[in-house]
Amino acid sequence: MTRDLDTTGDTTASVTTPTTPRGLRGRWGRLTLVAAVAGPGLVAANAGNDAAGIATYASAGSQYTYGTLFFMVLVTVALVMVQEMAVRLGAYTGKGLGALIREQFSLRLTALALGCLLLANTGLVVSEFAGIGAAFELLGVPKWAVIPPAALLLWSLVLFGSYRYAERIFLLMSLVFFAYPIAMILGHPHWGQVGAHLVIPHFEPSKAFILLGVALIGTTVSPYMQFYAAAGVVDRGAKPGDYRLIRADAILGAVFACVISLTIIIATAAAIGGTGPLESAAQAASALKPVAGQDAELLFAVGLIGASALAGAVVPLSASYAIGEAAGVERSVSRSFRDAPLFLGLFTAQIVLGAAVAMTPVDVIQLLIGTQVLQGLISPIVLVYLLILTNRRSLLGNAANTPRYRIAATTVVVGVGGMSTILLVQTILSWFGLG
Repeated sequence: MTRDLDTTGDTTASVTTPTTPRGLRGRWGRLTLVAAVAGPGLVAANAGNDAAGIATYASAGSQYTYGTLFFMVLVTVALVMVQEMAVRLGAYTGKGLGALIREQFSLRLTALALGCLLLANTGLVVSEFAGIGAAFELLGVPKWAVIPPAALLLWSLVLFGSYRYAERIFLLMSLVFFAYPIAMILGHPHWGQVGAHLVIPHFEPSKAFILLGVALIGTTVSPYMQFYAAAGVVDRGAKPGDYRLIRADAILGAVFACVISLTIIIATAAAIGGTGPLESAAQAASALKPVAGQDAELLFAVGLIGASALAGAVVPLSASYAIGEAAGVERSVSRSFRDAPLFLGLFTAQIVLGAAVAMTPVDVIQLLIGTQVLQGLISPIVLVYLLILTNRRSLLGNAANTPRYRIAATTVVVGVGGMSTILLVQTILSWFGLG
């Protein structure tokens, strides 16, 4: 027996765990059930593979060939744990991360968390529309002719469509990422080196390597993903009984997103590895030549449009969810503007601001990577809140982190924080000519 997800925003909505028909039991049955509930976790994780993410992963391949692969394996483990904690909070408390921070922490600490999120998201929303503009410029269309219509389209999709409808559109957009695994295979990378770098740690004490490492963390474990994942679970009306499938969605989404990230690095390394930092969208497109030949720029442009559009809606929604939760007002994409003015007003303001700034002359690649560095610097702060909340038995009861999980999650937070701290120290020292 299966009950449909209620997407009207009713607080009485519930979802029971589907019963597997006899013919679907076993491996295929489990995959079918996971596909049936794929939602917030998958959307949130794959939104990280946006224009800025693609630029960061491609730059990793062009600068260090396969040197960042082991680091990305560690980041994958971190993302799985972080996404799981976020959706567990949403499923067991029925509240988003913004609401829980407001209830469990002081006003100042709540303001700190939301301020960090807004700071990180502001640059990120701009980068999404810059990515859309860069994609169309590869096709010979000026960005001023496409960014305003793109902004209007995304705004309309969220404002006038139901949550289920919008969510499925986002998932469909993520299908463009499948071009990269194909490009990786057809690019004939040095598989021996790929395998070695996947299991053997590689680290360079240079500021450039650490800067890129922080950017990789920022684009993979972005703060907005946690807010969106938890809020999305709540918006679907999910309950504790749905946790097993919600957890599967979160883990599947995180692993899928990171596998795609790895293929972007490997495909770019095989094409232009060792050439130095990425300098243009056209240069990044060369990684897709094994798939599309002379149409590589066209394929890359299509992927960049889809990636940017996916995150162009998810990123501002995450901030709107967080602020709406903290303010205790209505927040759901299934509500009208009249019912949720603050939530949808914030979403609208971010779309307008992002599109407007993206229309100005900017160095797109530097903007895309720079926003991920900012995300990486802010991620540890948000992860501390997430860790403290999931550790509290008073909040989650038996669903709180076990002692082993707590140690593992703490290690992740300390590791992410350590990378950010090293980068900050190096940056400050460089100001005084000591870096």
